[in-house]
Amino acid sequence: MNPAPPGHLPAQTAVAHAHVEIEPSILYFGTPVVLLSTENEDGSFNLAPISSAWALGQTVVLGLGREGQTAYNLGVRPDLVINLPAPAQWPAVERLAPLTGRHPVPATKPAGCRFEPDKFAAAGLTGEPSQLVRPPRVAECPLQLEARAERVRPDVAGGFVIVEAAVCKVHADPGIVVPGTDHIDPAAWSPLVYNFRHYFGLGPELGHSYRTQTPRNTESPAAEPAVERPVRN
Repeated sequence: MNPAPPGHLPAQTAVAHAHVEIEPSILYFGTPVVLLSTENEDGSFNLAPISSAWALGQTVVLGLGREGQTAYNLGVRPDLVINLPAPAQWPAVERLAPLTGRHPVPATKPAGCRFEPDKFAAAGLTGEPSQLVRPPRVAECPLQLEARAERVRPDVAGGFVIVEAAVCKVHADPGIVVPGTDHIDPAAWSPLVYNFRHYFGLGPELGHSYRTQTPRNTESPAAEPAVERPVRN
């Protein structure tokens, strides 16, 4: 019989896994970087790096600063492209980081942020036409998702905007696609990851989910039981 009251672990377990309480200023605990291209009021295009993005089926949920040009654009013009850069492209992403498409620069922007009307040129990136939406794709990004913002709303704290974007067209570099299929090859594709304001790529494969449609010939032993996740591959 376990004498511990409900909700309590044995003392030795608590000691073995002791944690410290912290209050981090940000919670970017390893999320993919995306570059969002949107349309400005004058018909030009904005390009912005975003570090809060996740996918559920054919929907991508984005977290944006409330006073940024991207949030403003999507509130009135829902077309966008979600471009996913590779790890080696982090310098281009960082060149975009201190820039904004808003003029004048909002007071909420970090110190050193400046207005830049042509962000593609400033980042050294190339726009290429999309098929179903007006904003261009980023030619250098291996994975590009044309999408439309179906819902744009404030977050619970009021400082950010949450966007639910429906993906309508996916473009992929042939080098990251399993030949003869519509599957991204997870051994060939690595997203650029933003981990507590530092840039990383993925490490070696550890194993795969039982739901994968691109299994390996040899499997690594799984450290933990497989967990169902909302992924396509």
